[in-house]
Amino acid sequence: MRFGKNSPVQAGSRKHQSSRMASKQAIEDQLQKRVYKRATDVEELYLARKGLKEVDDLSKFKTLKYLWLNHNKIQKIMCLTNNYCLSELYLNNNELKDISGSLKHLTSLQILMLHSNHLTNLEATVNELKKMIGLHTLNMFYNPLSQDTGYRFYVINHLPSVQLLDRHKVTLKERKAAFEVCNPKEAHVLQTLAFGRRSGTVLVPKSALFLKTAPGYGSNTHTEFAFLTLKMLFS
Repeated sequence: MRFGKNSPVQAGSRKHQSSRMASKQAIEDQLQKRVYKRATDVEELYLARKGLKEVDDLSKFKTLKYLWLNHNKIQKIMCLTNNYCLSELYLNNNELKDISGSLKHLTSLQILMLHSNHLTNLEATVNELKKMIGLHTLNMFYNPLSQDTGYRFYVINHLPSVQLLDRHKVTLKERKAAFEVCNPKEAHVLQTLAFGRRSGTVLVPKSALFLKTAPGYGSNTHTEFAFLTLKMLFS
């Protein structure tokens, strides 16, 4: 491989530097427009529609809550390592193929827009979001993963805090169906117990029925708790 002035390596390096400069300039423009005096004063950044292929590290903005990165050409998110205060993140209409390892620490997120990207792995994507216990609004439509069989039920079952998925409200009926589809054995047992019997003989105290109405019903943690309770009831 040639490493001269016009070699592929040199060309790639120049493109990378140009992309980083564009990102830094876009951030600087926003800071000047808002007249922020300190990085710790920055609570929102609008970097949408800037033609960005990557984003400069945003770690210094430790109190950042609202970030718009939508309608760019971003392929990887590596700029949010210390932005733990983020509550709204707009990453839609980019070129993201994988978000593994880039968002899981953002546990304060409440709104996350990921639609119109190139995400393909549903399990890996959902795993990245599982610690976001306050996430109530999520968009992932117009990604290849949204065509997976059982996509909506899978997301609803594994992310019980989400109330609005792909612009549609998550109903109680959907939550029940999602739990039954994703946890068929557990669903059968709980359904049997809800009718006051197990194997057609044992009656269940009414106190056990709270399991079907408790907050977070359908989550892995709740399922474990439910069956621990059931074990105590029948011991």
